Amino acid sequence: MWRAQHSHAQGRGAHGRSRGLGFVLLCALVLRTAVATAANPQPYRVELAPTGNSALDATLKATSQLIALRSDPVDPFGLIARARGDLDRLKTVLESYGYYQGAAAITIDGVALDEPALGDQLGALPQGKAALCTVGFNLGPLYHLGRIEIDGSVPDFARGGLELAPRAVAIAANVLAGGARLLTLLENHGYAFAKVDPPIAYEDPGEQVLNLSFHVVTGPAVQIGEIRFEGLGRVHERLVRRRLLLHTGESYSALEVEKARKDLLTLGVFSAVSVQLGDAPDSEGRVPVTFQMSERKRHAVSLSAGYSSDLGGSAGVAWSDRNVRGNAEQLNLSASVINLGGTATTGVGYDTSAKYILPEFEHRDQQLQFAAGAIKQSLQAYDQTAETSGVTLSRKLSSLWTASVGVSAVHETDIQEGTTRVYTLFALPLGVLYDSTDLSSPLLDPTHGMRGSFSLAPTLSRGQPNATFFVTQASLADYLDLSGLFRAAAGRSVLALRAIAASAIGARNVVEDIVEEKSEQKSGQTVTLPVIVPVSVPDLPPDQRFYAGGSGTVRGYRYQSVGPQFDDGNPVGGTAMTAVNVEFRQRIASDFGAVVFTDAGEVTDKLSTFSGLIHSKRCSASTPVQSTTSAGTSSCFTVGVGTGVRYYSPIGAIRLDFAVPTFRRSNDDRFEVYIGLGQAF
Repeated sequence: MWRAQHSHAQGRGAHGRSRGLGFVLLCALVLRTAVATAANPQPYRVELAPTGNSALDATLKATSQLIALRSDPVDPFGLIARARGDLDRLKTVLESYGYYQGAAAITIDGVALDEPALGDQLGALPQGKAALCTVGFNLGPLYHLGRIEIDGSVPDFARGGLELAPRAVAIAANVLAGGARLLTLLENHGYAFAKVDPPIAYEDPGEQVLNLSFHVVTGPAVQIGEIRFEGLGRVHERLVRRRLLLHTGESYSALEVEKARKDLLTLGVFSAVSVQLGDAPDSEGRVPVTFQMSERKRHAVSLSAGYSSDLGGSAGVAWSDRNVRGNAEQLNLSASVINLGGTATTGVGYDTSAKYILPEFEHRDQQLQFAAGAIKQSLQAYDQTAETSGVTLSRKLSSLWTASVGVSAVHETDIQEGTTRVYTLFALPLGVLYDSTDLSSPLLDPTHGMRGSFSLAPTLSRGQPNATFFVTQASLADYLDLSGLFRAAAGRSVLALRAIAASAIGARNVVEDIVEEKSEQKSGQTVTLPVIVPVSVPDLPPDQRFYAGGSGTVRGYRYQSVGPQFDDGNPVGGTAMTAVNVEFRQRIASDFGAVVFTDAGEVTDKLSTFSGLIHSKRCSASTPVQSTTSAGTSSCFTVGVGTGVRYYSPIGAIRLDFAVPTFRRSNDDRFEVYIGLGQAF
């Protein structure tokens, strides 16, 4: 804590210590004879009397060695010594909460610690019988703060930096925090060498107040001097200097130095960055600053896996070069096997990609990405084989906003309902992202703030048929910390809400000939024959249509199964989609958690407002599945409910969700299971 002055008690203190030492020696002599027959080790249990202050009770419990070491073997003499040691520890806790005349009292099986008979009584306990340690408290009056003085010369702006007021409760943590606030304020206004000593507290028993004195030495106000870097290997110094938020000649600020340190870590090439200041100002009155860096390993290999009952299993490997040419350029190669089983798949597929990223491209916080990939997936909705390529320029506008623009090209072959079509698509994707969750990775668990995104992709499709359309998607997620409602620690009870809307503006329905199998009776036998049926479907390639169902939209329903369907039950897809998700997340202990959730969504040929979604008719078992003659329309929305568990690993939450549909059509599963890394949203 702080240093306290009690001049009126110094003489008694010396005499008391002498008597205490004699008492300990006497106890030792008595117990030497008693311990031979006593239980060794001596089991015991502890009862801590409540004080009426839950925070104080928790601190007392955490401080008590009787409680903390209860499972450790101890002989009777060790038990007495452990209890006596608790007296001073517990009194210190009482003082830290403002009870400067408070005291703790401990008895063992009803006998005070200073009773000579205590050793004999413990020695007489039967083998294995637990002794009862009872801890009580006499709090005394609650002390408040009196005079608060600063010993030393400080600038006028800093005089209120302690943020301590007379008559406030004299809680040690608050007083020490006041000194830390004053020091931080000085350091952030140029006083790099400022010192604020722990306060001296003068007790006034009559007034029951503590008068405080903070000794402060500000030192000179300085500017940033020479900036040096240590530990650079492959990373070029010119990159680091160009990236650095700190510049020689600027007024020193500890806050700005820390921002610069954290910002360097975002380059992705350093495992650690620390800062060391000069011991004194240089000849120009500036403070030298040295950044000490530890570079990450240049290459990394990672494995990934996931499973859901609708999409089956997936397994992948990724290889990264984090610093290709010394300027933090990244080369990322990945390959995954997908659709290993699953009720919404019809065969095994693959997903491969290569990405080359140039950071700091022509501007700070701006990067250029080149990407190429190939994908094959066999789904109930369609089979697809595609080659993709694209270039994206993204720029971080602020700590909250990021914008991007790009160009992409896709060549794909799609098979839907037995019909094969080849498309070539060119798009100009534009996007804006908003994130106030203060997290460095989307895999980490958001406990507050919001995430939002909006994208617009004008697309030219050349195939069967040709089409021009604008794909728009918007998503908004809000994370509400309910710790105040449940009186829990911050971030342990979170309500997560999300809304999604998407539409392909300019798309329209066209009639296509679909080959379907029809059964007929001929000569007393059932014969299956192919029949060409005209069907109304969106003029978009199947993979450009919108679908719902699965872990990303409506859990409980098979992937892509929500919305219009062909006569055989396969998904058609639509030109618009809306969905809402509500999830309550509760942490349990330190590494586990549980969730309950409700998802709802619909796929139509016209975007619904969320008000319309809420008031539209809910799908039920009696709702007819859309036929091929009316594909592309939907007059109801689906609802899935479920629960799940979370394991919070160092790399993010490992998710296991179980969800059921609120109604089942003939081709729906009873339930769906999802396993993945990171929260659902």
